[in-house]
Amino acid sequence: METQTTTATHKGTNGVQDAPKKRNFRFIIVLAILVIGGGAFGISKYIHGQHHEETDNAQLEANVSPVIPRVTGYVKEVRVKDNDRVKKGDTLVILDDRDLQIKLAQTEAALAAAEANVQVAVATTSAARSNVSSSEANIYAVNAQIEAAKVNVWRASQDYDRYANLIKDHSITQQQYEQALAAKQTAERQLKVLEEQKTVASRQTNAVATQSNATAEQINAAKAIIKERQADVDNAKLNLSYTVITAPEDGELSKIYVQPGQLVQAGQSLFSVVLSNDIWVVANFKETQLNKMKLGQNVVVHIDAYPGEELKAKVASFSPATGARFALLPPDNASGNFVKVVQRLPVKIEFTDAAQKEELRRLRPGMNVLVDVHLD
Repeated sequence: METQTTTATHKGTNGVQDAPKKRNFRFIIVLAILVIGGGAFGISKYIHGQHHEETDNAQLEANVSPVIPRVTGYVKEVRVKDNDRVKKGDTLVILDDRDLQIKLAQTEAALAAAEANVQVAVATTSAARSNVSSSEANIYAVNAQIEAAKVNVWRASQDYDRYANLIKDHSITQQQYEQALAAKQTAERQLKVLEEQKTVASRQTNAVATQSNATAEQINAAKAIIKERQADVDNAKLNLSYTVITAPEDGELSKIYVQPGQLVQAGQSLFSVVLSNDIWVVANFKETQLNKMKLGQNVVVHIDAYPGEELKAKVASFSPATGARFALLPPDNASGNFVKVVQRLPVKIEFTDAAQKEELRRLRPGMNVLVDVHLD
C-alpha cells in the first residue's frame, strides 16, 4: 500500500511541474517577439524621423474671391445657384438699373448743354472780333480825317497870316480879314474834335478787344465744362455697367446669400467664388521640426478624405512669422508670467506634378491632410 501511494504522488508531482514549464516557454517566445517587433518598429521610426518631417496640422487652401457689388441697388435677377461652376466673365447677379439709366440721361443732357454753350461762346467771340475790326476801321477813318483837318488848318493859317499882313496896309476889307480868321479857327476846332473822336474810338476799341479776350476765355471755360460733363457721362456709364455683376475668375460658387428684390449696398459681400486655377497646402510645423527643412524639398501629401492616395508636392515657402504673431491678440511674454509654448510656423506646399490634375480637381479648401517632407 505504501509503495502504490508513493508512486501516485510522484506522478502527480510530475504532472503539476510540466504545465508551468510549457507556459513559461510560450511567454518567453511572445515577449521576445514583442521586444524584437517593438525594437524594429522603434528603429524604423527613428531612421524615418532622421530623413522625414511629418505633421497632420495641415489643410488645403485656395484663393477665395468675394463677389462684391460696386453700386447700391435692388437685386433684379440671380442667375446662379449654390455650388455652380462658373467661368470668368459669366453673369452672376443683375441689379435694377432704372435709377442709373435716368442718371445717365441727365449727364448726357448736361453734356449737350455744355457743348451748346461752347457754340454760343464761339459766336459771341466772333461778333466781338468783328466789333474790334470795325472799331479799328473807324480809327483808321478818323486818322485820315485828322490828316485832312491838319491840311485845312495849315491852309487856313497861311491864309490868315496873309490877310493879317494885308489888313495892316488896308489892302483888304475888315470882312475879308474876319472871314480868314473864322476859317482858321474853324479848321483848328475841327482838328480838335477829330482828335477827341480818335481818343474815344481808341478807348472803344480797347474795350471791345478786352471783351473779345474775355469771350475767348469763356470758350476755354466752356470747353473745360464739357470735359467735366463728359467725365460725368463716363462715370454714369461705368456705374451702369456695374449693375451686371460677373465672375472675377473661373471657379465654384459658395452658398448664394442674395435673392431677387433684396437691397444690396456697395462693398457688401454677396457670396464667394473659390478659384479653381490653383490649390496648395498650408502645413503648420513645430519650430523644432524646421532645422533641416528648406525650399524645394519633395513632399508626399496624404488626403484624409481619400485614404491610400498620395500626391506629390514641394516646399514652396515659409511664413515670415509664426501663426501666433498674426493672431488678433498676439502673445506678449513681457506682460506676465512666462510659459514656454512650442510655436508653429506655416509652410506653403505646392503641387507640382501636372499628372495629378484630375486628382486635384476633387480637392476642396479646408480639407485635412497629412504631409511628409523628405529631408534628403
